[in-house]
Amino acid sequence: MNRKPFLIMILAALGGLSGCLVGPNYKRPVIINNPPAYRGATDTPQVPGATPLGAEKWDKVFTDPVLQELITEALKNNYDVKIAADHVLEQQAQLGVTRAAQFPTLSLGGTFTASGGNNTSGTSSTSNSSTSSTSTTGNRQYGGLTASAAWNLDFWGMYRRQTEAQRAYLRATVWAQQTTYSTLVEDVATDYYELRTLDAELEITKQNRDARQRSLDLTKTLQKGGNDTLADVAQAEALLRAADANVPDYERQIEQAENQLVLLLGRNPGPVKRGWSIANVPHLAAVPAGLPSDLLERRPDIRRAEELLIQANADIGVAKAQLFPQFSLSGEGGTSTSRLRSILDSKNFYYYAYGSVSQSIFDGGKLRNNLRYYRAEDQEYIDTYQQTIAGALRDVSNALVGYSKYREYREKEAAQVVSSAEAVRIAEILFKGGSTSYLQVLTSEATLYSAQLTLAAARQQEALSLVTLYNVLGGGW
Repeated sequence: MNRKPFLIMILAALGGLSGCLVGPNYKRPVIINNPPAYRGATDTPQVPGATPLGAEKWDKVFTDPVLQELITEALKNNYDVKIAADHVLEQQAQLGVTRAAQFPTLSLGGTFTASGGNNTSGTSSTSNSSTSSTSTTGNRQYGGLTASAAWNLDFWGMYRRQTEAQRAYLRATVWAQQTTYSTLVEDVATDYYELRTLDAELEITKQNRDARQRSLDLTKTLQKGGNDTLADVAQAEALLRAADANVPDYERQIEQAENQLVLLLGRNPGPVKRGWSIANVPHLAAVPAGLPSDLLERRPDIRRAEELLIQANADIGVAKAQLFPQFSLSGEGGTSTSRLRSILDSKNFYYYAYGSVSQSIFDGGKLRNNLRYYRAEDQEYIDTYQQTIAGALRDVSNALVGYSKYREYREKEAAQVVSSAEAVRIAEILFKGGSTSYLQVLTSEATLYSAQLTLAAARQQEALSLVTLYNVLGGGW
């Protein structure tokens, strides 16, 4: 009887059964309470048809050439970026390991044995006796080739679901890498603007110190001429010492801020190149925020949360497939001979094959509880996905209102600086005309100094609010 057609039919049937997949196929959950627009979007002017801010490349948002150089250097040399890339390579290799379980394993081998030696036997006697002996030499060689194969048939799609889960985790790792990129862009821009703010505050403090020095010199001159008191001189001197003490403190903060920034660049501590001042940082007149649905595709954390959900969904299929019988095929063949010259002779070939099936009868509920575990985990990731989206909507709304209000705050502080500078000018005129004491001049100058520092901080907050808005809209990668 010819068994080959029968064997082919069995293999075809097994191959057909291997196409079965148990477990649910992934469907994106319905987003709960997805709003048509962001709260706070009406606080900033919108441009119809404009590219959403989150879809812009970072160098279109941060136009300071020096800042662009720093971000480029950071994306190339930052350690977190390198580690994130290593994680992606690890998961790519792990996907290959997991996927290999779907295929048969093949092995080849060979053996060779050689033996030999001398065997001597005989009798001997004294001179009155005869002596005889025999000697034989034998060499033997054995060898053979073997080939074996094994295949765990993927009847219920367990291995394919495992591959699906691992592939989803790989994509989640890639989105984590994108999160690293966008976070790095945000951190470099944040540290740079903070550094430029400290530079501005140091410059304001030095100008204030010089003004205090001039005031002290003037009060000393007036005191010598009898037009001022020692109290005025002492007060002017105290204000000078206070302003002078602030200079080294700002210098300390600047150097530490530089060290923080160069760490992001992958450098050792050192100075940082400067570009535009914090006063010249451009501000967007209109912020095209886009639609909330854009976040589902743009935000790396949302995409990562969804890929983890896909992985959990596939794990349900793996757990469910383990409830069904498991099938495997194995076989081995080869040749064996004591004459190596005839190792490929067909009469020396042999083979055998067998199949097996196993089904768990009693496991104390392990497999069914395993399935319950992955179903519960899947629900957990659904809730996490919804929570991540809700958090993203909150972040965008907060950033929109923050950018709008910080811009308004900066404009009001700028007007206050103008008013304070005018008050100083008037106080100096009145003092020179003898209509007021020099205390009024000192008070006006102190108010101006405080207003200038507040304006520098307001400019920083407005710049940082744009950085935050760009990040939460999914920009930076």
